[in-house]
Amino acid sequence: MDIDQLYETALRMMAPGKGILAADESTGTIGKRFKSINIENTEDNRRDWREMLFRTEPAMSDHVSGVILYDETIRQLAKDGTALVKLIEDAGAVPGIKVDAGAKDLAGSPGEMITEGLDGLRGRLAEYYKLGARFAKWRAVINIGGEDDDLIPSPYCINTNVHALARYAALCQEANIVPIVEPEVIMDGSHDIERCYEVTEFTLKRLYEELFEQGIMLEGTILKPNMVISGSTCPEQASRDEVAEMTIQCLKNAVPAAVPGIAFLSGGQSDEDATAHLNAMTSGFDLPWPMTFSYGRALQGAPLKAWGGTDVEAGQKAFNHRARMNGLAALGEWSPELEKTGA
Repeated sequence: MDIDQLYETALRMMAPGKGILAADESTGTIGKRFKSINIENTEDNRRDWREMLFRTEPAMSDHVSGVILYDETIRQLAKDGTALVKLIEDAGAVPGIKVDAGAKDLAGSPGEMITEGLDGLRGRLAEYYKLGARFAKWRAVINIGGEDDDLIPSPYCINTNVHALARYAALCQEANIVPIVEPEVIMDGSHDIERCYEVTEFTLKRLYEELFEQGIMLEGTILKPNMVISGSTCPEQASRDEVAEMTIQCLKNAVPAAVPGIAFLSGGQSDEDATAHLNAMTSGFDLPWPMTFSYGRALQGAPLKAWGGTDVEAGQKAFNHRARMNGLAALGEWSPELEKTGA
């Protein structure tokens, strides 16, 4: 394990005004996105879509510090024969790779999930390093039960998932790959923001206990958490300021200052909400760590619709705008007026 290399990579991923593009959708997931614009889910279309994003300037150079790739994508060549990984590197961003095998039903605990993919991970990480990956991502899924099921999430579910996250992190650092640890408390449900806070804080505290027990060097990791937010069907939606205040309080209570950065997931929020919430946190608080974004849909939704399978110029214009909005939010310099003007 090269501690200096891990720390240097983590700092590059947290460069001011930049964030991480999550382009690691599985073939099935991207197929659902393509269906919304009536595009066939073929390897060529998947390549064309991602190549368009990776060639977008100034978004990639100015506002993207890293790109999370899927197994297919890290091996793909652009139409002109250039490796997609090289397009990312040439833009000054760090290539990364999703290494988990997805969330599956947790045995003995209906309604809860466990992320699989540890078998053979050491060998896969070595191969991904040779292909150019310098960081990785592993997502744990933590559901919150409804009003009549306050036993979800169970300690069993949380403990099992954070143990797997720590095992993954150890293997990554052994391979000189920075692990993004992503314990996502899902926003689906009718729970209020207080319940989300309670579950998120408990999950993060258990995560860092487990990382410590397994000897993880925190300076060579990035945390990718959910924001503390009302459930998507909760009748009382918390304000943007309340989301920011409770998220920061939760993180300060649970996340060690040694962590070099926090890159939030958007978790199904609207594009503007994801940007506004990030801006509220970076502009209004004294923080022990830098904060930025690691968005998938909140960066790709508008460009995908504009692209429609053929219109590269429109797709890149939309991506430039969303990347710039989130880059400004990471600096605490975004405002709603910028969305309206398209500036």
